[in-house]
Amino acid sequence: MAGNEWINGYLEAILDSQAQGIEETQQKPQAAMTLRDGEGDFFNPTKYFVEEVVTGVDETDLHRTWLKVVATRNSRERNSRLENMCWRIWHLTRKKKQLEWEDSQRVANRRLEREQGRRDATEDLCEDLSEGEKGDGLGEIVQPETPRLQLQRNSSSVDIWSDDKKENRLYVVLISLHGLVRGENMELGSDSDTGGQVKYVVELARALARMPGVYRVDLFTRQICSSEVDWSYAEPTEMLTTASAEDCDGDETGESSGAYIIRIPFGPRDKYLPKEILWPYIQEFVDGALAHILNMSKVLGEQIGNGKPVWPYVIHGHYADAGDSAALLSGALNVPMVLTGHSLGRNKLEQLLKQGRQSKEDINSTYKIKRRIEAEELSLDAAELVITSTRQEIDEQWGLYDGFDVKLEKVLRARARRGVNCHGRYMPRMAVIPPGMDFTNVIQEVTSEGEGELASLAGGAEGSSPKAVPTIWSDVMRFFTNPHKPMILALSRPDPKKNITTLLKAFGECRHLRELANLTLIMGNRDDIDELPSGNASVLTTALKLIDKYDLYGSVAYPKHHKQSDVPDIYRLAANTKGVFINPALVEPFGLTLIEAAAHGLPMVATKNGGPVDILQALHNGLLVDPHDQEAIANALLKLVSEKNLWNECRINGWKNIHLFSWPEHCRTYLTRVASCRIRHPQWQTDADEMAAQEDECSLNDSLKDVQDMSLRLSVDGDKSSWNASLDPNSTDPVKQIMSRMKQPETKSKPEVQGKKQGDNVGSKFPVLRRRERLIVIAVDCYNEEGAPDEKPMVAMIQNIIKAVRSDPKMAKNSGFALSTSMPLDELINFFKSAKIQVSEFDTLICSSGSEVYYPGAEEGKLLPDPDYSSHIDYRWGNEGLKNTVWKLMNTTAVGGEARNKGLPSLVEEDKASSNEHCVAYLIKDRSKVMRIDDLRQKLRLRGLRCHPMYCRNSTRLQIVPLLASRSQALRYLFVRWRLNVANMYVVVGEHGDTDYEELISGTHKTVIVKGLVKLGSDALLRSTDLRNDIVPSESPFIGFLKVDSPVNEITDILKQLSKAAG
Repeated sequence: MAGNEWINGYLEAILDSQAQGIEETQQKPQAAMTLRDGEGDFFNPTKYFVEEVVTGVDETDLHRTWLKVVATRNSRERNSRLENMCWRIWHLTRKKKQLEWEDSQRVANRRLEREQGRRDATEDLCEDLSEGEKGDGLGEIVQPETPRLQLQRNSSSVDIWSDDKKENRLYVVLISLHGLVRGENMELGSDSDTGGQVKYVVELARALARMPGVYRVDLFTRQICSSEVDWSYAEPTEMLTTASAEDCDGDETGESSGAYIIRIPFGPRDKYLPKEILWPYIQEFVDGALAHILNMSKVLGEQIGNGKPVWPYVIHGHYADAGDSAALLSGALNVPMVLTGHSLGRNKLEQLLKQGRQSKEDINSTYKIKRRIEAEELSLDAAELVITSTRQEIDEQWGLYDGFDVKLEKVLRARARRGVNCHGRYMPRMAVIPPGMDFTNVIQEVTSEGEGELASLAGGAEGSSPKAVPTIWSDVMRFFTNPHKPMILALSRPDPKKNITTLLKAFGECRHLRELANLTLIMGNRDDIDELPSGNASVLTTALKLIDKYDLYGSVAYPKHHKQSDVPDIYRLAANTKGVFINPALVEPFGLTLIEAAAHGLPMVATKNGGPVDILQALHNGLLVDPHDQEAIANALLKLVSEKNLWNECRINGWKNIHLFSWPEHCRTYLTRVASCRIRHPQWQTDADEMAAQEDECSLNDSLKDVQDMSLRLSVDGDKSSWNASLDPNSTDPVKQIMSRMKQPETKSKPEVQGKKQGDNVGSKFPVLRRRERLIVIAVDCYNEEGAPDEKPMVAMIQNIIKAVRSDPKMAKNSGFALSTSMPLDELINFFKSAKIQVSEFDTLICSSGSEVYYPGAEEGKLLPDPDYSSHIDYRWGNEGLKNTVWKLMNTTAVGGEARNKGLPSLVEEDKASSNEHCVAYLIKDRSKVMRIDDLRQKLRLRGLRCHPMYCRNSTRLQIVPLLASRSQALRYLFVRWRLNVANMYVVVGEHGDTDYEELISGTHKTVIVKGLVKLGSDALLRSTDLRNDIVPSESPFIGFLKVDSPVNEITDILKQLSKAAG
């Protein structure tokens, strides 16, 4: 109860002032005990309230209320306030107990689910377990490793990155979306989004660009064109550093080498948005970044790739929003992804719930925490490697996620190492790589030069130049009566979690420490405490009161202002006085200030909770303490300050081992870890570049084909016989004769039957799609109760859209059509035949929810599968293992994840007609009893299965496709494969659709939502909490609306209007 003296105080006051009322209350039967006695106005707290309710409550807002209570003179008003305060504590405590019970239930349920997931995973795995693998059992506890042990283990199995990698010429992509990111004069602390992560990613980009073998590093962030912020954040490109001639073999240094900040516009162009508001615009960023990467890969190919594209070696996302983006980019480009979480949503949610101040709904409304957690889970699905700062982050934070299980990861890694089948199960690798630091400007003073400066400033020397003494030294030392004492330095925000008040109490209550040392508190910048956020203001106010309470004037410095450039000088001042650096935070995720202090020769005292444990194991330069133990803190500080031999030993150890936290060491470990990933990049069976080289030779053919597209093709409801006749080689039309002769050599190379191997030939539609300027994608999920296509409205919409495009000569030129659907190809062909639609009307067909892509062949009605798409989406796809697991889950689990009773009829049956190599399909027998997609995805993740499940066709089908496959990702594939920019695609959807419907709306493509067209969709089975507003922007220049009965001219107008939207 040390932190709750004020509660005890006011209870004593209540008991003293109302003793009689309490005695009367205690004499009444238990059922009659009330807070007020009869009709009187006197306050009567009960014994239950005193003994049970108040115990353990510690709330700063109630403390402020109590301060107002004790200042109240009027006894009646004072009693009224006391009563209200007691009620607040009572309700708060009841709420906390309820939340604690719910939390314990949630933890217990989660533990059971994880154990069930492990058991289910081992059912498939145990058959192939070798004797060696049985030692890697799921029940084994993984022991944490020190950085040294990790380095030794890694070096024994992986080649350490070295200078002989110089010939690699790598292209690395980093992503950090939120905050204000620039290379110089970083505005750290200007808001909650612009902090240590910004500094870290900028310095990482610079350091990677200096590594041998790295040619270019792009750091992607958001472009902000707002008067609220500096103009520099609107610059599309900012150079951070150029690659040195030494690293690039002198004259081979290219103009595109080095590190750059690339700012991509997404979301409202004229506003600076906090990270919680950026979520609906993530896909806009992905499309913009994809366009830049494709252009850059071509440029780098000309410079260093012998004319072949240079794809990113790795895409590294920082934080949840960038992780979500990196997962989509990685899937579109088929390159490895790395993730650094920095701060994790599940951990934050747990902490906020424990505080008891907000409900889960309020937390989600404020922090968009559910969208953030889902982004982190998606990032884990796609990531090859997850980089953390400490082992604690792996065990206590990432361990909260469905997508990561330390024990299962160890087993799967052992199986993969032995070449044993994992049945499609996968866990990302976790690597502890502490952040790096730039030590080039650190002055390691081992002489008395600094002491001379200090003596000069203190008035103990004459003739010394004041210019040699930093200004911040004067600002600090003016607080001290004796500035020659060793300085205990604490540097942090005035945040309650940083535990500054406990440090002050420890210093104030230890007489020997006060006599021997001074204390300097660098607590951010402030002009007026009252203008600070309540939490910060409360810490500062308490600190000032404690200084007054212990009469620490002349022994404690607390300057109001400092610049970022002053921080090294502050460390140097503390080191010159032979002082100590302390970080007493309740929990410290990493502790970058500890490394900075060690680099300047300061021993450390740090919290034993979190990252400092790993840092101390590497540096051996200080002591760890319990942050709640004032006496332990005081004793540790006193030991280091008083024992000079120990102080010198810690100082030397810090300098000797600090290289482990340098940027070169960080980047070397980083590149070594990335090199051990499965390096992959687009590899086309069909040579798109060769086809591009033939474009000039075929220009006449293309021009004639464009004429044919505009004038000779008839509409889908026209006379098809006349259209077929127009392609007759014997036609008297000279244009058609020329076209026929030009196409004859191509026609001979076409396959005779559909599905024949495509390695020997490429359909003529391939280059045609590549040269399209725009693509109209019809993705209307219009089905009846049985899941069959609702032909009448669907066919009418297709006809009207094609008519609308062709009615405008400018739009008709070089425009193509695509159909995107959850129907399998055979069913789609039958639909076309029933509706009398020619397959040749479309340049591409995206079937089975994005698991297949087809192009019309040279022969009428023949369709050619994309020969590269199948291998592109095959990543982490486990077909057979997935079938067994999904069947079991869907028939044993009901709505909300509850178990179904045995003996009940199955809810699904396999739909073989809709299944293919990369799509597992099921028929839904009772849609009211099946679990939602978010529940299914969670259970699959717990079992190590990474895929993309979705309900479709009016909730009559469940289709599961690979992680990299979806209808929206198929459009990005067309962009990467054929350079058909997503910004020039127009996607037509209804108001409802399959559960992947939301993905089709967001992005830089233009979306046309047809109201009233789709009355029945599968949206309700997507998730238990509606997150649509966090996925789809409420307003966007890329989204237009039509009515189901809109005439052709209105469709044309909306397409023209959307074409003017800036991409």
